[in-house]
Amino acid sequence: MNANTAEARQASQRGTAGGLSRPLEDTLDTRHGAILYLDDVTVSFDGFRALNKLTLDIGVGELRCVIGPNGAGKTTMMDVITGKTRPDSGSVFFGQTIDLTRHAEPEIAQLGIGRKFQKPTVFEAMSVQENLELALAGDKSVRASLMARLTGAARTRIDELLVTIRLADLRQRPAGLLSHGQKQWLEIGMLLAQEPRLLLLDEPVAGMTDAETEKTAELLCSLRGRHSMMVVEHDMDFVGQIAQKVTVLAEGRVLAEGSLAQVQADERVIEVYLGR
Repeated sequence: MNANTAEARQASQRGTAGGLSRPLEDTLDTRHGAILYLDDVTVSFDGFRALNKLTLDIGVGELRCVIGPNGAGKTTMMDVITGKTRPDSGSVFFGQTIDLTRHAEPEIAQLGIGRKFQKPTVFEAMSVQENLELALAGDKSVRASLMARLTGAARTRIDELLVTIRLADLRQRPAGLLSHGQKQWLEIGMLLAQEPRLLLLDEPVAGMTDAETEKTAELLCSLRGRHSMMVVEHDMDFVGQIAQKVTVLAEGRVLAEGSLAQVQADERVIEVYLGR
């Protein structure tokens, strides 16, 4: 990333500064195989360094798991990627040329980065299908979206999403009557409706039953390759089911990286996170 930072920054300033002037497919350059780059990112809050020269990258189509103790900087890292927090220094690039530090949160979402928080957020009075319809409608008003007739392509897309998130048989059920795990799947479906290139998932299986956790692992593995994903999680059994590569954060920087078996055997990781 360091060798390309200046070139990428110049391209970002030419092509994307001040708004989303071109479609995503014309601006997202992943010719080097990575979709996300964080280079020497530092964030401080009242003298505390939440991120300390953090450097990592996520490959196109990769499912990356990020683990680490509380206070390691995992949430701050996601906040920086999505534009909620501005770094004190360092670079954050989506593809080779889109400098995320130059965009606001709504713009970053439009660029193709979707974020799911730990607690599911769905419209509980509406049906599963209506939730997906709203997500598919993009930035239209709720009233206009509900009154609009779905095109054939939109109906097909919703049918596909319902199958993907394992809720096809519950399409007319009010979202408020779903189980916790089912609400999580619905929210993932709502993100997928917006065609994100990168998904950020914060503890997606927290509070789930064992059966729901297993189905969530199957769901995320089915999305691998079609979407790039960063999953922050504490459940090591779940991480073992889905992880291609694991990044361990500690004190705001990368402590270790590799397969789950590799990081679990790392003495530094054992010391600061896994315990003996």
